[in-house]
Order: sequence, then structure tokens, then C-alpha cells
Amino acid sequence: MKILLVDDSKTMRTIQRRVLETLGPGTDILEAADGFEALSVLASVGGKVDLALVDWNMPNMDGITFVQRVREKDKTTPLVMCTTESEKDRVIAAAKAGISGYVVKPFEGPALLEKIKQVIAKSKAA
Repeated sequence: MKILLVDDSKTMRTIQRRVLETLGPGTDILEAADGFEALSVLASVGGKVDLALVDWNMPNMDGITFVQRVREKDKTTPLVMCTTESEKDRVIAAAKAGISGYVVKPFEGPALLEKIKQVIAKSKAA
């Protein structure tokens, strides 16, 4: 399984990586510090990952723009917004952009893992 972490905070990516490593061996975790870098990382792997965790607020290209760019070409890859933005209008905007799940920071590791498992299971069932 290939997972892309998109967050400008190295600390947050480290926390997310530690949670995702509990998924077991065979989990390949890629990282990007903003949406622009994430598009480059995606291109380097042929445009396909099994899941991306995306922060909203980042320099250069924010998470919602990244989601919109990905959805222009790919409607199926699970994209989970992982952000401090919890206002209803933000959640609705992210849903309209095409996210598959939404996690509000700060989060507990088990809650993040459960959301990821739900999103992956839903994408496999589709």
C-alpha cells in the first residue's frame, strides 16, 4: 500500500507516519510539504497512490487546491483532509472538492487509523 502524506509540518508527518506504520509491513509512505510538492511526488509514482492524507493550510499550494487538481484527473484515489479547519463551511467545501474523509487535528492515533481503514474499505467496495 502506498500512502502520501501532505503537510507542511514535519512533526505532523512524523506523527502520521508512526500511526500508519501500524498498518504493517508493505506500507510505503511518501511525504510532501505542500500541494505543489505533492503533485510532483504523485507524478513520480505514475500519478497513483492508495491514499493521501492532506492538510488544508500549507504554503505554495493549499490542500483544497491540491485535492481539486488531483480530482481533475483522478476521481477514485481516497483523499483524506487532515486539518485544524473544523468549521461546517470548510467541511462542505472539502466535500465538494472531492475528499473521501475528514479528520480534525488534533487527533488520536487510533481515530486516524480507523478513519483511514474506513476510507480504504469504502474505496475498495466501490
